[in-house]
Amino acid sequence: MTDTRLIHAVGAGAVEWLWAHRDGFRLEPDADPETGFLDRFKPVGELALICAVLFREGVAGSRQAGLARRLIDHVWRDTLDGGRMLVRGQRTEPLSPIPFEVYLPFRELGYSQPELERAVVLDHRLVSWQAFETSPTRRLALSAFQRRYGLTPRPPESEALRVTWLARTPEPWTVEGHIAYDITHCVFHLTDWGENPGGLPPDIADYLTTWLPAWIDDWLDLERWDLLGELLVVDACLPRPTLDEPAWKAFAAAQQPDGAMPAVRTMPEGDGEAVFDLVYHSTLVAAFASVLATSRALTELARAS
Repeated sequence: MTDTRLIHAVGAGAVEWLWAHRDGFRLEPDADPETGFLDRFKPVGELALICAVLFREGVAGSRQAGLARRLIDHVWRDTLDGGRMLVRGQRTEPLSPIPFEVYLPFRELGYSQPELERAVVLDHRLVSWQAFETSPTRRLALSAFQRRYGLTPRPPESEALRVTWLARTPEPWTVEGHIAYDITHCVFHLTDWGENPGGLPPDIADYLTTWLPAWIDDWLDLERWDLLGELLVVDACLPRPTLDEPAWKAFAAAQQPDGAMPAVRTMPEGDGEAVFDLVYHSTLVAAFASVLATSRALTELARAS
């Protein structure tokens, strides 16, 4: 089994980098309409999701957990202005699900924005919310988020799942970059970001158990660290994770001394904001993979004792 200390260190380093670069989680209120004001919400929502996983699993050290809490407080207070920027985003694009998606993990962590909550309940009644055109995996995500919020999923998650790539368990050699991300995110939503491995239907769990090692090897060879990290999360979401030792050693070796994780091969060059935008996601994924794998490794040790 991979050294649990090595796995944990990846996450600890990633959180250090995210805290040091917290100003990168910025919005652009004056963004060109063609660019879209809501585009910059994505990093904030992803940070909230990953920090929620870190708090839930309870395996972070005191410094790591403390920095994660300060990060969440910072982006809620300073970046989102106590949630008021989410209200502004909802007013800017009333039928966009993005403010709702970003708000959910903050709400689960105890933050509140009543005006946005009223808008969510109202918008959920509209046919446009269900008619919103998006990919099957994103549709599954929206249904899962509605359930977690306490709304009736529209459509039901079982219906949304049926039309995803993963639910059809296609030929495994057809997996490429875009499909691979659809696979990983489908697993994230089916398991509520690793909280419920039993959420994977048995045929999907068997399919992933069979083919995931080959996909991990493929993306490891290509040094696609962002996608490799997501596949390591998928491994940790399986009923019996493998905690692939060669992959974890290479993943840890790719991490920079300051905790940043390059997305592909080596760290990019450029100014601070440009570099942040290129590596924040892979660094968040490193924290996510580390927390889940650490938790699963400790569970396996407890079973063996």
